[in-house]
Amino acid sequence: MTHEEHHAAKTLGIGKAIAVLTSGGDAQGMNAAVRAVVRVGIFTGARVFFVHEGYQGLVDGGDHIREATWESVSMMLQLGGTVIGSARCKDFRDREGRLRAAYNLVKRGITNLCVIGGDGSLTGADTFRSEWSDLLSDLQKAGKITAEEVTKSSYLNIVGLVGSIDNDFCGTDMTIGTDSALHRIIEIVDAITTTAQSHQRTFVLEVMGRHCGYLALVTSLSCGADWVFIPECPPDDDWEEHLCRRLSETRIRGSRLNIIIVAEGAIDKNGKPITSEDIKNLVVKRLGYDTRVTVLGHVQRGGTPSAFDRILGSRMGVEAVMALLEGTPDTPACVVSLSGNQAVRLPLMECVQVTKDVTKAMEEKKFDEAMKLRVAVMNVGAPAAGMNAAVRSTVRIGLIQGNRVLVVHDGFEGLAKGQIEEAGWSYVGGWTGQGGSKLGTKRTLPKKSFDQISANITKFNIQGLIIIGGFEAYTGGLELMEGRKQFDELCIPFVVIPATVSNNVPGSDFSIGADTALNTICTTCDRIKQSAAGTKRRVFIIETMGGYCGYLATMAGLAAGADAAYIFEEPFTIRDLQANVEHLVQKMKTTVKRGLVLRNEKCNENYTTDFIFNLYSEEGKGIFDSRKNVLGHMQQGGSPTPFDRNFATKMGAKAMNWMSGKIKESYRNGRIFANSPDSGCVLGMRKRALVFQPVTELKDQTDFEHRIPKEQWWLKLRPILKILAKYEIDLDTSEHAHLEHITRKRSGDAAV
Repeated sequence: MTHEEHHAAKTLGIGKAIAVLTSGGDAQGMNAAVRAVVRVGIFTGARVFFVHEGYQGLVDGGDHIREATWESVSMMLQLGGTVIGSARCKDFRDREGRLRAAYNLVKRGITNLCVIGGDGSLTGADTFRSEWSDLLSDLQKAGKITAEEVTKSSYLNIVGLVGSIDNDFCGTDMTIGTDSALHRIIEIVDAITTTAQSHQRTFVLEVMGRHCGYLALVTSLSCGADWVFIPECPPDDDWEEHLCRRLSETRIRGSRLNIIIVAEGAIDKNGKPITSEDIKNLVVKRLGYDTRVTVLGHVQRGGTPSAFDRILGSRMGVEAVMALLEGTPDTPACVVSLSGNQAVRLPLMECVQVTKDVTKAMEEKKFDEAMKLRVAVMNVGAPAAGMNAAVRSTVRIGLIQGNRVLVVHDGFEGLAKGQIEEAGWSYVGGWTGQGGSKLGTKRTLPKKSFDQISANITKFNIQGLIIIGGFEAYTGGLELMEGRKQFDELCIPFVVIPATVSNNVPGSDFSIGADTALNTICTTCDRIKQSAAGTKRRVFIIETMGGYCGYLATMAGLAAGADAAYIFEEPFTIRDLQANVEHLVQKMKTTVKRGLVLRNEKCNENYTTDFIFNLYSEEGKGIFDSRKNVLGHMQQGGSPTPFDRNFATKMGAKAMNWMSGKIKESYRNGRIFANSPDSGCVLGMRKRALVFQPVTELKDQTDFEHRIPKEQWWLKLRPILKILAKYEIDLDTSEHAHLEHITRKRSGDAAV
């Protein structure tokens, strides 16, 4: 980024004013977005105003519209709901109300509006924008504003951020609040399953989402439910028979528990509502099972936002300010949203008109049984939450396709020793919510045991291999490719599914397990920051895992509001450490009297956690005291988050579908022979899609010494971390989210 461009970002907002409001139902993560809008707005030189109580505050004016300061958004990140308040507003629906709102904005010189809310709130914003010039001329005619004020406020820029726990907004993969709502639901489902296990019960759970079954669908995938009812996909006419048959079958297979998930708007083919009570009565009457109903209600909106929602809110907030300040009279009102892992800007009204296609997940189809394939699944590397969900989904999709699925215990070592068994449907029952690796995982690489591995591939007639794991899974894949030259038996298709808390596997933006680790770090930082709220002037230095990869330290820094995050990828010197200490000394003079510093475990061999702690302790004498925490292995443990369960389930299903195709493609003269580069792949999330990339092609993109990809997308988020911590730095605005038009997504390539 040139000096001019940097200067442009820092002066982009001079003379401009932005108002931010939250509207409609509250959603966790809204505060992270508000905080980012305020701080990035101030960074660019703009004045930023809070509008309290949504559109109602815009109409009422007065004290409801207040200027925001840097400190006024401190300690907001970890709070659920919306600190500036939200309200359903009738007045804004009438032109009279919008006239008053326009007057309040013009008088304060505000011509940029950032609205955080659901589809209703964003539609309201669009109407307001289209009427703007008429509203101004009416106000001028009535003598309420001057001709000069009309010229100054000639056009209104509007940017929307979607905050809604229902995830019912088209054009965005995840709305702010959805992930946190899933966290609440999953916590409850996990708690209920333990009691149901004790008593052989059937549970009917009703989750929110008026016309949208997203929460219900993802919940059912994340907890391995027996059945799900969603409005978008009414069940067949004889669903009662089908449901009862399904429930009794799982009982016969030895399951002590049935879970049925119902979206509050569920209907049958004739549009008649299907309620949780209806389902309970059906099960009791026909099967006589002990059945309980739990309606989750507003619990889903509550609690603290997940790490995903805090980062999403922060990324969106930054993008919103940029979109506002670059807006011209000709740019349409836009929505900033996330597609896959990419921030995009979409025209607001296109989004409101196109609604989502929901595809039924894990449709049970039995394929023609002409060719039974034999696929083996294994875990390699360190344990990561979500590995079990990936194994479960691979096994079950394989069985649905009519394949035989083998599981390998203890990674490549188990493959060499023949620790292999066939898995049936119930083998992986209840695995989705379990942390760690049930199959056992080892860091051993395959090369030195090629003889035994080849012998076992022949012995067990393995035709394809699905390897779920971290950097060793990837390097193991490369060794298998090399070994094909000597061992024909290794010429079978394989795919690596990245699963590691470090998120350091080349070819994927995300790895299974990293989101769970991030939430663990985040919760810990929240608690630690809280302890500092009581004692004044304290700085915490926290060491995170990740090998040489700074992903966890950076993302946790964004999510927990850290002052600095030291990582290997961004070398730092003693001068940088000095600048950080000085920055904290200045910070302690404000109303915010605590600091949080994260350090990745291998960021620098000499500037250890102890060294940094000692330096801060010495330099902070009389100004602040320092404390240190090494988080260690708790980052690998715990029950997987909804994101990791959902991501793992999708990756597993996608890998198994690819595998079936690849094995059939490589079938020659009665045997499997796969020797092309594209028969050994990493399945990764890249920007907006799940893609298969040959491991050999990823070789050039890898720094093997430090076990990280040479280019990492999240490094672009580091400047945001620094701006939000009040550093004078360059904001790289080169990778812009340009305005796109919506294309309907085919169900096959829906991203996470």
